[in-house]
Amino acid sequence: MFVEAIKEVANFTRAIHSISRNFGNPKIQRGSASLFFINEEGWALTCKHVAQWLGQAEQVNKRFSKFMQESKGLTGTQQNKFAKKLGLSPDQLFEMRITFVDCVDQIKNLKFILHPEYDLALLKFEGFQKPLYSQAPRFLADDQSIQSGEMLCRLGFPFPEFNNFVLEPTSQTLQWTKEGAARSPRFPIEGMVTRFLGNKKGEIYGIEMSTPGLRGQSGGPLFDTKGRIYGMQSRTKHLHLGFDIEEKEVIAHGKTKKINDYAFIHLGECIHVKVIKDFMRQHQVRFSED
Repeated sequence: MFVEAIKEVANFTRAIHSISRNFGNPKIQRGSASLFFINEEGWALTCKHVAQWLGQAEQVNKRFSKFMQESKGLTGTQQNKFAKKLGLSPDQLFEMRITFVDCVDQIKNLKFILHPEYDLALLKFEGFQKPLYSQAPRFLADDQSIQSGEMLCRLGFPFPEFNNFVLEPTSQTLQWTKEGAARSPRFPIEGMVTRFLGNKKGEIYGIEMSTPGLRGQSGGPLFDTKGRIYGMQSRTKHLHLGFDIEEKEVIAHGKTKKINDYAFIHLGECIHVKVIKDFMRQHQVRFSED
């Protein structure tokens, strides 16, 4: 159903990869999010919470640099006292590195414009010579035509599988490398339009889907079988179904066990294409409609 549409949308949908570690813990955590480009000028769309996550990396790394520079020569006890002074603890981020996969050949500056109300952000990649994405998205022209029951698809990059990173032993810093897998496979997920999301004024700003948007798909496009953009994956909510099971006896592997189960339905929420188009027009970002 979505085979050709996915091929088209994949041309301009890209992954954001992160590596991070907590203070005093060498274990490296991988993370991912999504964005999609609007035009050849380097404008892209993602979620506001993704843009804020990117901004968090800058603050985390400033504190990391301060600790690494000013703790040189200190004993272990002195380092722990200094870390406490900086607000560092084992459950807090200590270092975080971000990379934009197959977006542009170089980035000299990255500009953020956050929507004042909704989970939406514009990104402007600046200083590149060559874009590594192709084709421009076609946003749905008749944005009032979306109906409950339509089948749509989302594309993004959950389940990060990249491993092109290392904790460099000499400098004790996280670094991206040229070895290993630099990409994670894209992952589509279909769903039916169930309901629409409205603000306090009764204005529609979002589309609810019958299936969840997966962690890592935030910022990825929502589209139809023709590849036209209907919205952008924002979040997933979890509604209690009330089909609770408590102290239910079952036989598993030849043994009687008592189980508890509390059922939820997981529904994706997407920013509506009308909100996206209005935001782009407000900031004079050129886009195409169909």
